[in-house]
Amino acid sequence: MSNNMIAKSGVDKSLADIINPVILDMGYEVVRVRLLGGETTTLQIMADRPGGGIDVDELANLSMAISASLDVEDPLLDTYKLEVSSPGIDRPLTRLKDFETFEGYEAKIETDRLIDGQRRFRGILAGIEYDEVLLNINEGTIGLKFSWLTDAKLILNDILVKKMLRERKETGVLNEDKFDEIETKSSEEEV
Repeated sequence: MSNNMIAKSGVDKSLADIINPVILDMGYEVVRVRLLGGETTTLQIMADRPGGGIDVDELANLSMAISASLDVEDPLLDTYKLEVSSPGIDRPLTRLKDFETFEGYEAKIETDRLIDGQRRFRGILAGIEYDEVLLNINEGTIGLKFSWLTDAKLILNDILVKKMLRERKETGVLNEDKFDEIETKSSEEEV
């Protein structure tokens, strides 16, 4: 496996090579690229701002720029649907730096090999050391080589939600001034 979980298959990697420069030029980062089969083929691209927090308008602009680039390159023979999104709160961890950025948060990690009889691990991210992801599990801290990982994502919990809401409020992505006022009526007014 390559040292990069952004794009797994050969097709995903080819698409990432086309898409990545467009996203970088606009000041964002690629989190993941997947071409998903099914009734309709979907090209799923997750992007984020380097510090985190991307809004809907930014995603729309990215979608238009990526679509234009793909129209020129025309890498896919079949028709497909383009889906550009943020990684979400329980985001996939696809780059080594993600494991350092989200140190202290709970994650699920899968490996391509058995390690002490298991491939799936759940624990608290403890950063990185060289090319290893450190994970605190019940038995202690383990190190998993990044190149062994096949899947990793944050686990949605209250701590993670509070962190994301706080960050989005600080960066202005979550601007409470844009929300409508909620009208409340007392029970006496309803009578």
